[in-house]
Amino acid sequence: MKSFIVRLLINAIALAVTILIVPGIYFNGGIDSLLILALIFGLVNAIIKPLFSFLTCAFYVVTLGLFTFIANALMLYLTSNIATTFGIDFTLENFWAAIIGALVISIVSFFLSILFDRKKD
Repeated sequence: MKSFIVRLLINAIALAVTILIVPGIYFNGGIDSLLILALIFGLVNAIIKPLFSFLTCAFYVVTLGLFTFIANALMLYLTSNIATTFGIDFTLENFWAAIIGALVISIVSFFLSILFDRKKD
């Protein structure tokens, strides 16, 4: 349970940083909406992205892994669509904002995971 909460907080912080620094990504809401958005983002990446990656594995091979950026942007778009269904105001202006946003989320999540996901020996 502790690991789930840590991952949720890492996603929330990564999304907040992305919303603050990437032009074209807009969010209206409080911390509660941000946590729900992080939960949606985590579920999309845990459930839908592996299936999508399996179905599009040829694109990963042909592009030598660069398709990952497109896949991450599509997962961010899907998160935006699901969030608006739940009444959370999270919108992406265009596809470039989604690609840059996905890149920023990946970088911030990577560094936060290094800081907070340390296993105690």
